[in-house]
Amino acid sequence: MELFKNKPLYVLAPLAGYTDLPFRSVVKKFGADLTVSEMLSSNALVHNSKKTLKMMEKSPFENPYSVQIAGSDEDVVKGAVEILNEVEDIDIIDLNCGCPVPKIVSHGSGSNLLKDLPKMSKIIRTIKDTSKKELTSVKIRLGFEDKNHIEIAKVCQDSGADFIAVHGRTRAGKFKAPVDYDAIKEVKEAVSIPVIANGDIDSFSKAKWVLEHTGADGVMIGRGAVGAPWIFHQLKTAKEHVSLELKRDVVLEHFDRMIEFYGDYGAVLFRKHIHTYSKGLRGASKLRDTVNRIEDPKEFRDVLADFFKTTEEVC
Repeated sequence: MELFKNKPLYVLAPLAGYTDLPFRSVVKKFGADLTVSEMLSSNALVHNSKKTLKMMEKSPFENPYSVQIAGSDEDVVKGAVEILNEVEDIDIIDLNCGCPVPKIVSHGSGSNLLKDLPKMSKIIRTIKDTSKKELTSVKIRLGFEDKNHIEIAKVCQDSGADFIAVHGRTRAGKFKAPVDYDAIKEVKEAVSIPVIANGDIDSFSKAKWVLEHTGADGVMIGRGAVGAPWIFHQLKTAKEHVSLELKRDVVLEHFDRMIEFYGDYGAVLFRKHIHTYSKGLRGASKLRDTVNRIEDPKEFRDVLADFFKTTEEVC
C-alpha cells in the first residue's frame, strides 16, 4: 500500500472546531503525512449542506487527503459516497465508528455502530463497493461499554477496510479513561491491515513510545496537536527541541491561512488558537488580552510577529 510505504505514518486526527482547512494545511506543511477532514454527516452531504461542503474543501498542501463521514443508514451513506466520488483530490473515505458524543450516538452513528457489528460491516462494505477513491478506512474504539476490540478490528478488515485507526478507549471511557495501548497492540497482532494508534499522544516522546509499544504502523494525533502542531515537525525530523523561531513560523502560517480561508473574520476566529499557542511563554496573558480586542488582520499579525520575536519560554 503506497500510503504506508514509508512507515511510521504521522496522521492528524479529525477534531471538530479545530482541524479545519487552515490548521490541516499547516500541519501538512510542517510534517504530517496524512490529514483528515472534520467529521462530515452523510445526511448533510446528501442534502447538499453548504456548511458541510465548505468543511470538505482541502488545501493544496493536503496530499494525500482523507474525508471522514458518519452515518448509520446504508442508503444515505451510499449517497454521500457517490457525492464524494465526484469531488477531485480525495484519496481516502474514512468511516467514523468512534465518536462518543451523545448527539452522534443517539442518531446511530459514530461509536453506536460498535453495538451492531453486522450493521457496521454492511456500511463499511457499502463504502468500499461504492467508492471510486483509492482507499477505505475506519476509525474505531475498543468497544462500546466493554472491550471487544479484536472482534471489531477483524470485522473492519473482513468488510474491506484498507486500514484502521484505533482509539484506545471504549465509548464509555469517552476522553477521560486511561488509554489502553496494550489493546491497540493486540489489534495490531490480530489483523493484517495497517493499524494506526490514537489516544492521548501529546508529545514527541509519547508518540515514539506508543509506536514502539504497540507496533502500530503510525500514530494519529488530535488534541495533542492543538497549540503544538509542530509535533509533526518533531516526529518527521526526529528532533524533540522546537525553536521559538519555528513556532513563530508555524503560528504566522496558520494565521495567514485563516485569513485566506475565512476572510477578515479569520482574525477573530484565531483568538482561541492564541490561548494555546502562547501557553508557557513570557507575556502570554498580556498577548491574549491584546488580541481579544483586535479585529484588523494586519494589526493582529504584527502583534503576533512582535510577540514571538521578544518572548521566551518560562516553563
